[in-house]
Amino acid sequence: MTRHRHRPTVRTLLLAGACAGLLAACSDTESKDPAPATPGDSTISLTMPSTKAQMPDPDAVSPAAGKQLCDMMNADLGQWRVQGAIPARVAFNGTVHNWAARNGGLNDTVLTDRAIIDTITEQNCPDVRKQALEVLDADNLASTLLGG
Repeated sequence: MTRHRHRPTVRTLLLAGACAGLLAACSDTESKDPAPATPGDSTISLTMPSTKAQMPDPDAVSPAAGKQLCDMMNADLGQWRVQGAIPARVAFNGTVHNWAARNGGLNDTVLTDRAIIDTITEQNCPDVRKQALEVLDADNLASTLLGG
């Protein structure tokens, strides 16, 4: 009977090293600090931004921001017509949230008060709003926005 020697591969050695490291980390109950990440770790650390960070006032939608929303919607109307109401609603949501992100992160405001989009468009571009309502087959823009 011939004995074959099994020669460890790099993969086997790495796996063995990872297991040994994991066992050592798990058996160390005294340590309160997490082990530092190594290049081979698949651990991802996330930190949350400070709640003290200054955020823009979400209720202050400037006239320039309102005009920008109208301009973005007006530029998309032709494509929305081609797409039809349902795909156009998806695209409209993208336009609104793109606009909100560009204007100080108003996305949370839009999600909690979807009617703000109707108010902005009524004040800044009633004609674009009317066309959008026709294309989106809706009574108001708020009802076409997801979330909330």
